Amino acid sequence: MGKYQKLAEDIVKNVGGRENVTGLVHCITRLRFSLKDESLANDDVLKKMDGVVTVMKSGGQYQVVIGNHVPEVFADVMPLLNLDERAAAPEEKKSGKLLDRAIDVVSGIFQPILSIMAACGMLKGLNTLLVTFGFYSAECGGYMIINAAGDALFTFLPLFLGYTAAKKFGLKPMLGLAVGAAMCYPGIQLSAVSAGAEPLYTVLGSTMFSSPVYSDFFGIPVISVDYTGTVIPVILAVWFASKCEKFFSRFIPDLVKFFFVPMLTLLVTLPVSILFLGPVATFGSTLISEFTLAIRGFSPLLAGGIVGLTWQILVIFGMHWGFIPVYINNVMTLGYDNVMMPFFACTFATSAVVMAIFFKTKDRKLKEMAIPNFISGIFGVTEPAIYGILLPLKKPFIISCIAGGIGGAFYGHFNFRKFILGGMGVFELPNMMNPDGSMGNILVAFAGIAISMVVGFVLTMIFYQDEPKEASAFQPDAPITVYSPLKGRVIPLSEVKDEAFASGILGQGAAIVPEEGVLYAPADGTISAFFPTGHAVGMSTDEGLELLLHVGMDTVQLEGKGFKPLVQAGDRVKRGQKLLEFDIDLIKNAGYSTVTPVLVANYQNFGGVNIAERAAVKSQVTAGEALLVMGGKEEA
Repeated sequence: MGKYQKLAEDIVKNVGGRENVTGLVHCITRLRFSLKDESLANDDVLKKMDGVVTVMKSGGQYQVVIGNHVPEVFADVMPLLNLDERAAAPEEKKSGKLLDRAIDVVSGIFQPILSIMAACGMLKGLNTLLVTFGFYSAECGGYMIINAAGDALFTFLPLFLGYTAAKKFGLKPMLGLAVGAAMCYPGIQLSAVSAGAEPLYTVLGSTMFSSPVYSDFFGIPVISVDYTGTVIPVILAVWFASKCEKFFSRFIPDLVKFFFVPMLTLLVTLPVSILFLGPVATFGSTLISEFTLAIRGFSPLLAGGIVGLTWQILVIFGMHWGFIPVYINNVMTLGYDNVMMPFFACTFATSAVVMAIFFKTKDRKLKEMAIPNFISGIFGVTEPAIYGILLPLKKPFIISCIAGGIGGAFYGHFNFRKFILGGMGVFELPNMMNPDGSMGNILVAFAGIAISMVVGFVLTMIFYQDEPKEASAFQPDAPITVYSPLKGRVIPLSEVKDEAFASGILGQGAAIVPEEGVLYAPADGTISAFFPTGHAVGMSTDEGLELLLHVGMDTVQLEGKGFKPLVQAGDRVKRGQKLLEFDIDLIKNAGYSTVTPVLVANYQNFGGVNIAERAAVKSQVTAGEALLVMGGKEEA
């Protein structure tokens, strides 16, 4: 049950029930319902409801004003409605740097399964620990059942990722699940592992991409790939499926769309994925492993450093699987592996960085995540920590890669080896004992663990901060000035033709009728929210103000047309920095007001808000001129 489940149920009931709702989106402060019959909604009940600020009707929408936590309420309302979530939720605007967008996609796909991944990793580690200490044997039924609970997610990872990737790419989740299940289908996996059969022939035989072929698709060779436990193939497949579904939805008649669209999507997606997308991802892994082998021949230290430095990046994209055949082949033919083993440092570098974050952060949620992810990492399962903590925070992820690279270089230089397959994390250590009983290799293992963990922990303690802030001249008793984000005419909020803004229930401040289409940062701080359609910006200033800048009235209906965001949520900005460009004429020609409220949402903490004297007298401001003052008179 969600945090706002009861509120969500009451809202749905009082807008006329789910049968009365044909659509729902949300902006930065309000739920925007499309209702069949607005007369069925209980306006007075909703307005008096705890958690609802007010109710408004505008632009053909029934608007329930919630406040800054509207995304959480929206998340609890959506499951109660008989709606297609893709049509009901606002699309994310594709903005920002390519790397940031890639990280956002990967993190978004893995975020829903992070807790279960950590739990499964801990189960696997616990099971191995109890076997190692002799509580039961690895052949007993208890071990098998506990191992199934811990290993099932990792074995059938494409099913889980098929579902979460579908939600990220706008595909029907059940269709994404079907794609993932198909990639784990026993017939396809038998083709991949060959089941002892002789291949029909081999393709690309004279290259590093040489692949046996055990079956074909109407004459087209099917390159054998074991997709269980992989990441990138299913993500590519679901992304492609999302494009196919949108394409077929445009042409299939509504009468038969319900079953023909998913049928055609699967019919096209699976062959393309099995014949092309999956093998391409696998060839990428092969290319990386061959590159590493060549570097090791030149310098073991350099090769180990590269493996340790890049291993977690490869894990993100599932390309680390390219090392597995090299690892298995070396152990089976040479009796040991020393090519892949430098990655062992990354497990402990990751765990140390997570532990340092636990000590350094003041964020309660981060602290709660850190301990289970630390334990999971020590047990050898680092994905929850990577996707849930390090990757979203960026700098800790870079630190963990550096620490892993240093530990990996140490392992490469001292020819660190593993002699027996199996084990994860600390439970791999018994498999690193020299066959002759000597302790040299296991001592190298412990030394590398210590180096990786010390480097990762120390660097994180030095360089990581929850929210880096520049020094501010603000003193508790000093007045705080918010500078105008626009050039234009100042009007009081009471003149804004929107009850939620005019009444001040969303915050106190002023409004500006803009004369040019550029929105600037009114203070130093961090962008806390930038609505996908570009019309509204939330900002946390260094002095602790929570600002809301809302360009125009009901401009969310433009769906981003005429708005060009120049920053994104999470960015640090300086006063006077451009945040947004917008087309005033386009907004007016579409029938919307350009009046822009500038609000302080947490004004109660600062003793109220006053319009700066010069702005009030002149009723005209330029961008960067004092607009609002908290705690006293404006600064000189």
